[in-house]
Amino acid sequence: MSHQLTVAMSESILTLHQRGWSQRRIALELGIDRETVARHLRLTAAEPNPATARTGSQAIPAESNPATARAGSQAILPESAPARSTPDTPGRQVSDCEPYRDTIRDKLDLGLSIQRIFQDLVTEHGFAGSYHSVRRFANKLGVKQEVPFRRLECGAGEEAQVDFGTGAPILGPDGKRRKTHVLRVVLSFSRKGFSEVVSRQTTDDFLRGLEDAFWHFGGVPQRLVLDNLRAAVTTADWYDPELNPRVRSFAEYYGTVMMPTKPYTPRHKGKVERGVDYVQENALRGRVFASLEDENRFLAEWERTVADTRIHGTTRKQVAAQFSLERPALRPLPAERFPHFEEVKRVVHRDGHVEVGKAYYSVPPEYLSRPVWVRRDTRMVRIFDERMKPIATHARHEPGRFSTQSAHISGMKISNVEHGVDWLLQRIRRVGPHSARWAEMVVAGRGAAAGRVLQGLLNLAKRYPSDALERVCDTAATHGADHLATIRKLLERPAPAPEPPPFLHEHPLIRNLSEYGRMVSFHDTEVDHD
Repeated sequence: MSHQLTVAMSESILTLHQRGWSQRRIALELGIDRETVARHLRLTAAEPNPATARTGSQAIPAESNPATARAGSQAILPESAPARSTPDTPGRQVSDCEPYRDTIRDKLDLGLSIQRIFQDLVTEHGFAGSYHSVRRFANKLGVKQEVPFRRLECGAGEEAQVDFGTGAPILGPDGKRRKTHVLRVVLSFSRKGFSEVVSRQTTDDFLRGLEDAFWHFGGVPQRLVLDNLRAAVTTADWYDPELNPRVRSFAEYYGTVMMPTKPYTPRHKGKVERGVDYVQENALRGRVFASLEDENRFLAEWERTVADTRIHGTTRKQVAAQFSLERPALRPLPAERFPHFEEVKRVVHRDGHVEVGKAYYSVPPEYLSRPVWVRRDTRMVRIFDERMKPIATHARHEPGRFSTQSAHISGMKISNVEHGVDWLLQRIRRVGPHSARWAEMVVAGRGAAAGRVLQGLLNLAKRYPSDALERVCDTAATHGADHLATIRKLLERPAPAPEPPPFLHEHPLIRNLSEYGRMVSFHDTEVDHD
């Protein structure tokens, strides 16, 4: 037949089909495609095979079952199906696999898969149970088979894997050996590698090594698979890892994605794991260098003459030839390298400033006593909140200097004097014209220094009635007295008593006294006549 199934799998399909199983159930049970089952059954039905013929609904005799046929026409009857309960424990179910305990254990010891054991039980012993019963029984025996790892291969330019390893020691002038670390970056498609030795595994060393690798490759891969390095990962989490903010900015700058592996799962970056071993064993073992520069020069030459020219054991192709195919697929490099900067975490002081390099920089008032990230390069200081949202930018200052932006000062902390003379004059004009005339005289005589005097006048307007302030300002302006002390003394003096209105001897509304006399005489005369 033209199908590609093994004899055991073919017999398993026929046996389960003869038991009345559907094609879907057979495919699920055996872990194969349903179309494969259907095609195999069609091809089998087309071949004349009396052993697989079925008459009506009659059961197939044991001797006609290919799973039980042995030595030509001699048939071996299958073992009887196990009872569902035991005499000593009525009602207790016994696994269908119990009669085959030793057989299953022996096959497990040979390293056979559960699928293979199930197939052998069906074809060799006429097993009537299911695949899942075999799997459950094997688990009860305490034997757990590991699922083979899935190999993930990538297209050109899609991925690079990154890891640190131990480098060759540096022998100093004092005769002491210093430990080094080798950063290895491997492109997953071509296995092209880059190695750089550093003295420490800091974030600066990590990013500098990655950047050197990008510029050595002449492009950037779409993603970087790395271990949960302290230099890169703040919080290790398979689902939502927290990256160092500087590392996140580096990835955004180069247009790539950092993909930390699952903690304690080195096989997720197996290409670079083997790559680190390759550098340590082939290039650095047994060597000692005088400096980091000497070791890195040696590694660069080793990569070019040894690592790139080898035939890779997995791809079976030369690394340099494969890299020539991958290089055009890498993302282009930016015009300049990543701007390296110092990054520190600070808590905003009570005065609304943060300290970096012994200089002080303001932030918006709502960030008082909150943590922020500060990035400082040779020219600028940039401040971010905890989500890396920019909140302030300053020019870099010398130690001891303060950089305070007016927008960062709360309105409650800005005095009236800071608003300026014009703003104060507008407030004083609301008191009255005489107060405004005196204030303008003070400004004309003192200039910008008049601010505090005007503020003092506004404070007096809160304590005294406006008409009293208007009166004394009119008096002071008339005599050219531009000192605030004069206004205070005039306000402290008691107000003069009002003068009584002058007595008027004559007024159009007041009659003459002689007229009142005649009126009295006329009245008396009329009384006498009565």
